[in-house]
Amino acid sequence: MASLPIFLCTLLICSLSFHGISAVKYVVTVEGPPKGPNVPKDPAIERFNTVIGVPFTIKIMGQINTFIWSTILKQNTPTERKHVDTIQVFIKYFNGQEAITSDYRINVSAAFIGTYDGPMSLKWGFTSLLYHEMTHVFQWDGEKKAPRSLVEGIADYTILKANYSAPGFSKPGSGDRRDVAYDTTARFLEYCDGLVPGFVAKLNNMMRKTYDISFFKNITGKPVE
Repeated sequence: MASLPIFLCTLLICSLSFHGISAVKYVVTVEGPPKGPNVPKDPAIERFNTVIGVPFTIKIMGQINTFIWSTILKQNTPTERKHVDTIQVFIKYFNGQEAITSDYRINVSAAFIGTYDGPMSLKWGFTSLLYHEMTHVFQWDGEKKAPRSLVEGIADYTILKANYSAPGFSKPGSGDRRDVAYDTTARFLEYCDGLVPGFVAKLNNMMRKTYDISFFKNITGKPVE
């Protein structure tokens, strides 16, 4: 898709405090083609504004943030968490994936929103996507040493535990490798969590500064294979 001229359509900022100690600011920016009396409305941006909207996005960002800290990573104090002041979500046009996260910036494809016709509602699919992308904001990755398959698998594990996995999500025991990423790796992590409750949180904590395959044995007592 050709790159479209960008204009700032909506900018809304909301701050939310957790336990009176930590605060994260959520910023949602909707970008689209230029406005004008002879310029037609962009259907993808209109669909976002009508079906999802900035207020809803900020609301669920706070809910997802709390879920990741409390349920997935089990980080109860600021010292355990990655320091995050602001998370920015941009609804914009770009080529490639449904969403791309870099540090604290989540870019969601307007084209994805405009064409989404999955088995669940658009609002549901958008929420599921944010569970995945916001996990990338808060998880540790061994300072880039952890395999990408594991990083993506943990993000999909969040989707699974939040009950936002689509009908086509891998079933328990499916796949013949643990390191193919996304939903298959998420199921492997679910299996590990069944062996050792809180496995994913323990593994994430060990990956704060580095990564080694021996982390699996350190936690479960079994070699990863």
